[in-house]
Amino acid sequence: MKPRRHAKRVPSFRKLLKTSKVKLENKLKNKQYKQQSTAKKYRKEQKKLRQAVRDAAAKTPKPLEDYKKRHLETEEEEAALPLDMMDEDDLKLMEELAQKASFITRDLSSSEPVHAKKRKNESVIEKYEKMPRRMQTEPEKELIHLLPIKDKHGLIPQTMEKQVEEEEEEEESEVEEAAVVAQAIEEPSPMLTAEELLVHRRQTLQEKKLHIAALSSAVLADPENHIKKLKELRSMLMEQDPNVAVIVRKLVMISLMEIFKDIVPSYKIRPLTETEKNTKVKKETQKLREFEEGLVSQYKFYLENLEQSVKDWKQRKLKKSNVISLKAYKGLAEIAVKCLCELLVSLPHFNFHNNIIVLIVPLMNDASKQISEMCCDAIKNLFKQDKLGLASIGVVKVISGLVKSQNYDVRPEVLMTLLHLRIKEVEVKKDAEDIAPKKRFMSYKEKRRNLSRMQRKWKKAEEKLERELLEVEASESTEKKLKLHTEILNIVFLTYFRILKKAQKSPLLPAVLEGLAKFAHLINLEFFDDLLLVLNSLIMSEVLSHRESLHCVLSTFHILSGQGDVLNIDPLKFYTHLYKILFKLHAGTTNEDVAIVLQCLDMMLTKRRKQVSQQRALAFIKRLSTLALHVLPNSSISLLATNRTLMHTFPKADLLLDNESQGSGLYLPELEEPEYCNAQNTALWELHILLRHYHPVVQKFAAHLVAGAPSEGSGALGPELSRRLPTELFEAYSMKGMTFNPQIASVSPRKKGDILQGDCFLNEDLKEAFQADLEKVAVQGTLDFAKHLKASVS
Repeated sequence: MKPRRHAKRVPSFRKLLKTSKVKLENKLKNKQYKQQSTAKKYRKEQKKLRQAVRDAAAKTPKPLEDYKKRHLETEEEEAALPLDMMDEDDLKLMEELAQKASFITRDLSSSEPVHAKKRKNESVIEKYEKMPRRMQTEPEKELIHLLPIKDKHGLIPQTMEKQVEEEEEEEESEVEEAAVVAQAIEEPSPMLTAEELLVHRRQTLQEKKLHIAALSSAVLADPENHIKKLKELRSMLMEQDPNVAVIVRKLVMISLMEIFKDIVPSYKIRPLTETEKNTKVKKETQKLREFEEGLVSQYKFYLENLEQSVKDWKQRKLKKSNVISLKAYKGLAEIAVKCLCELLVSLPHFNFHNNIIVLIVPLMNDASKQISEMCCDAIKNLFKQDKLGLASIGVVKVISGLVKSQNYDVRPEVLMTLLHLRIKEVEVKKDAEDIAPKKRFMSYKEKRRNLSRMQRKWKKAEEKLERELLEVEASESTEKKLKLHTEILNIVFLTYFRILKKAQKSPLLPAVLEGLAKFAHLINLEFFDDLLLVLNSLIMSEVLSHRESLHCVLSTFHILSGQGDVLNIDPLKFYTHLYKILFKLHAGTTNEDVAIVLQCLDMMLTKRRKQVSQQRALAFIKRLSTLALHVLPNSSISLLATNRTLMHTFPKADLLLDNESQGSGLYLPELEEPEYCNAQNTALWELHILLRHYHPVVQKFAAHLVAGAPSEGSGALGPELSRRLPTELFEAYSMKGMTFNPQIASVSPRKKGDILQGDCFLNEDLKEAFQADLEKVAVQGTLDFAKHLKASVS
């Protein structure tokens, strides 16, 4: 069979693919051009309609007969309207219709003027009847032709209306709302009594609340389809009714805050690139993009409204167009700050978080105590919940800049918030290997030099897979966490060192010393010598309070307990400082400082027991026993628990329980040097006084120490006391609420005249001792009375 000469060549697959792509692009462009032209035409028509409505409402309609009468050229045209043959009623009707004619009665779909040239044999009434009674405002709906249905009668065509999104619908609604508001303002309100005004205000407020609730419920039920209602709700922040404006604005602020907390996604929304905008995507993806874009936009405008409320209050500016009084600005500003604080803590991952930080941190130093405390609490909560440190680093940077810009004249609470940072580990660079950055992937030059072509190909695939696995990994890497924490701590120490160097008499010094005491073990070794010199000079200057001096001592031993273990330093001066400060504590305001003393003793004596001499340990045990006599019960319990720990740590301390003096010399309690006060030549006689203390737990600890602090036997403590740290006992038996701890057991009432009735006694031993004392007093009183009576008789 011979091949055909004129056989059509089958196009290749590549050519088919290329051709179809070009056709698709042309088809898409034609469709876009058609939509644009349709939308443009529709916008022009709507603009003409709105202009026509405005002209008709603003201008007085002119009668048609006012225009110049046209001169008819021929007699035939004069005969076209035989007015002289019409009845008087018809002429009257025609004149009335002419007076009522206006621009609205025209047929806007046609471009023919009203006074068009009339045809022959056509009456005016018929012409009037042909004109539409109602102006056509709705645009022609575009139809989509569907597949037809076939039945016994034939084909039945099927169509569907295309849903066209009105671009200018929002603008029209805004214009209408503005017109309604303006009309309401212009209309004078009738004079009402005070009771009627209250009822009217209550009704208006209830309507506004219902409207806010309806909008909020709609947005929460389906955020993607009702995102535009956020704008309507946000517009209520500009409420113009002076009777309910303040309350409505507050309610809208809080409602929007709760809505955003619920509908905001758990990731940050980034703006789309030009390539992504031009790329064709699925309908679901496009819908999600529109929702995210609208959400970010409304969130931004909401934050701007909150910021403006705070600025208006700070600047004390009353706008002319505003209906809110100047006194109400503070209440609005407080609600705005509260909303910002909630968003700061609840949405640390979302957009504009750094902008909220820049707004909140300066308000921590505000003159208003309520706003300052609100902002400080929000920053503390943010620090507590931020494990990684991404949100904390931004706050710390702004705080550091604020302290420096205010010349260290800020509230101490601003720096106290830094104590809530969750930093326990940082990067410590010890060797050159640790300093050098670790390369995770090979560079291009290394691959070309060490690998073949096939090996490079496989290596590239492996690295791509590793990167994808790192992105999918849920937990953050430890390296990133350590890096962030190191950077945060560097900024914190930079702020602390600036204050120590330039503002030693600043009220920020206690907060700096507390911060150093908490984070001192993380400081680099090269700063240790200078820092110890500064702390010692501060204590020697005697300008610090007892609490500040204790913080200096605690900071020093925190430094020496961390990386400072490698340093061969004997901080004898700081032992002397603490030994001297102890007797300045009492049961008054300084009782709370005992908690810091307990931490110092644990760091100085228990954890550094190998570097502590026996004379030093004995001196501190004796001084703590004396101090337990004139502090509150919780402090006495914790100090006696510390003595118990020290007697276990230093076994030779039991010689203080012996009445006979050991060695030579006398005990010098007033000497400020613990090494040379001869504490080994005294005894713990204070324990016998504490045995008769009114607090039962103090009695138990005193009896336990008198017995030699045994771990088992009759003199041993119960597990509820022996297993608890001194700091825990200090908090457990605290009397901050002015209540006795533990509670006093009630005693059954006794017979009349009994001295021991009521609930004023603690236990049976104390009751018996008190009864014996009363009997002695009674006997002594009887003898004195007998002597006095005998002398008077004689």
